[in-house]
Formats: sequence, C-alpha cells, structure tokens
Amino acid sequence: MIRVKVIGRKIERELEWRKGMRVKDVIREAGFNTESAVAKVNGKVALEDAPVSDNDFVEIIPVVSGG
Repeated sequence: MIRVKVIGRKIERELEWRKGMRVKDVIREAGFNTESAVAKVNGKVALEDAPVSDNDFVEIIPVVSGG
C-alpha cells in the first residue's frame, strides 16, 4: 500500500501498490494531473517518472496559480 496525503486539502488515503508504479500514476489516482500538482515521496521532491515502492508515503502538493 502507498499512503497518500494531499497538502492543503483534507485528503488522506491509501492506494494499492502495483509493480512499475510511478509518481505520475499516484498523482492521477489522487485526482490530479502532473501539470496541476507536484509530489514528495518520503519527504523528498520527486519527478513524475520516479518509481514508487510499496509502503512509500506520497504527499501531493497542488500548484496554485493566478494573476
């Protein structure tokens, strides 16, 4: 299982880990796309193609923009 927390929103959940899973897969399964959120895996900023392991903790940080 992967623990997922969305920063700034009261969303915490667990996702089933699958072999070959990447950060971008976790972001999508949490309801975001890679243009609207970044992620930290176990406390470190991770690129969207970085692998995710079973028992990782992923924090998703929605990007805020405006003008």
